[in-house]
Amino acid sequence: MSENRMNRDKTVIKWIDEISRVIIQKKDNQLEIEQKTSANDLVTNMDKWVEKELVERIRSAYPEDRILGEEGFGDAVENMSGTVWFVDPIDGTLNFILQNENFALMLAVYEDGVPVQSYIYDLTLNKLYKAIKGEGVSCNEQLLSEPANVSLSEGMLATNSSIMIEDKYDKVRKIARKSLGLRLVGSAGLETVEVAKGSIAAYIATNLKPWDIAPGILFMEELGLKATQFNNEPLDLLKNNNIVFATPKAHDEIMKLMNI
Repeated sequence: MSENRMNRDKTVIKWIDEISRVIIQKKDNQLEIEQKTSANDLVTNMDKWVEKELVERIRSAYPEDRILGEEGFGDAVENMSGTVWFVDPIDGTLNFILQNENFALMLAVYEDGVPVQSYIYDLTLNKLYKAIKGEGVSCNEQLLSEPANVSLSEGMLATNSSIMIEDKYDKVRKIARKSLGLRLVGSAGLETVEVAKGSIAAYIATNLKPWDIAPGILFMEELGLKATQFNNEPLDLLKNNNIVFATPKAHDEIMKLMNI
């Protein structure tokens, strides 16, 4: 790891530790909840505080970098040149509000469009998953092994709720029937971790925002896994994506079932 990335890694871990302590301390407090685009697309005062805090820290430590964040405290990023940070302050806000678990804090750093550092912190279980380009993926500093290259029939599938609700995704339901079982957690970051750990064969989701998927791309690359759009094209971090994170075998099967 370069000295620059090593120092940045230490800084990011320190930020995550300090900010997550505040989230845990205050998660049982009365939340201020606002609706964004729909009744299940919500934001809390905690989401806003976390992103604002992270953006201020990034700008102070790395003033030339740009930031793309869910709650709008970052920059208007129109290209991937230079260093770009992706910030998802609370991935799984609905879970955070209703369950008090199954949510994550996520950060990713890209250099000229290449993912170099990614972080997914499961606050409930106190597990920090991180990927450093060329250094693999770890959980609380313990390296993860490359998952077994299982097929759909040998593993489970994770997805998001819109696929199960909207009729236009019938092909994905056919894919689910090929797997051993279906799981929905409600957090893109935590579903990504399940693929990285080898607990599921694939994660398929629709209309994910750049900050939902930016950390996971490096996780997939470092572990020999696949990360594409439904049409098998590379993921585009300047727009929403329909995504597949999967083992190579499961990915091939999914593309065939999608008629790609």
